Amino acid sequence: MRQNWTDGAAGWVANEAILDAVFAPVTAAILEQAAPVAGRRLLDVGCGTGTLLAKSAAAGAEVVGVDISEGMAAAARRRVPEATVLIADAQTEDLLAETSGAPFDRVVSRFGVMFFEDPEAAFANVRSAAAPGARLVFACWRSEEENPIFSLGSQILIDRLDPQPEPSAPDAPGPTAFADAGRTASMLAAAGWDSVKADALDFTCDYGIDGGDGVEERLATILNGGTGRLAKEQLLPRLGEEGWESLVDEVRAELRRHRVEGVVRFPGAVWIVTASNPA
Repeated sequence: MRQNWTDGAAGWVANEAILDAVFAPVTAAILEQAAPVAGRRLLDVGCGTGTLLAKSAAAGAEVVGVDISEGMAAAARRRVPEATVLIADAQTEDLLAETSGAPFDRVVSRFGVMFFEDPEAAFANVRSAAAPGARLVFACWRSEEENPIFSLGSQILIDRLDPQPEPSAPDAPGPTAFADAGRTASMLAAAGWDSVKADALDFTCDYGIDGGDGVEERLATILNGGTGRLAKEQLLPRLGEEGWESLVDEVRAELRRHRVEGVVRFPGAVWIVTASNPA
């Protein structure tokens, strides 16, 4: 998993503005529940390029991020110079020892907590760094069937891979590992969190940034994501440059066919999960 995020960091950094725009409703929902303000110490787990860190720091909170990707952490440090950003695994790292501060009043994450090998142990470790009464707020994807973000355009590339990827177990580490809200609640309770709640958030993934149709923006995120990188690695030697570009044009045409009112936009379905650290 560390290698996956290390390899993918450059694409996430390059497409930071696109992803921040597409996921803006999710960011807003997390911040509404977390309410970062001056006097609160906030930990962002899987902080990526620092979106939540930047918003929380602007609200006056003291912010700390942790990410396993050196490239992501470097981007977050550039974006939020006042933040402390650790390159570490939140599943095992002693987060208080590494940050030399008081326990955290808030723990947040936007799509950064679904990749732990042992999520119960990870959330117990994070809780050990949280203050009594601290609030946990994170966003995680619901099912693949509810989220075209996992297939629109990218399925064309997936269908050309040989061998075809094996389906992952529903609870395997990955984007939809916490799609089952009941399982997620049980896991958090076993890790010692209480008052666990999962609220469904339905939003629109809108790639029409700056008035464009969003085709190139969506294409960029596909090609720089795990599927796009794997497809290029496997198919470019087989197809050659011209064949690869022709395949990319197929993806582009598929995105154009699925524009809504002239723009690439489609539903997004997530859980906003909240919990408290018992006093």
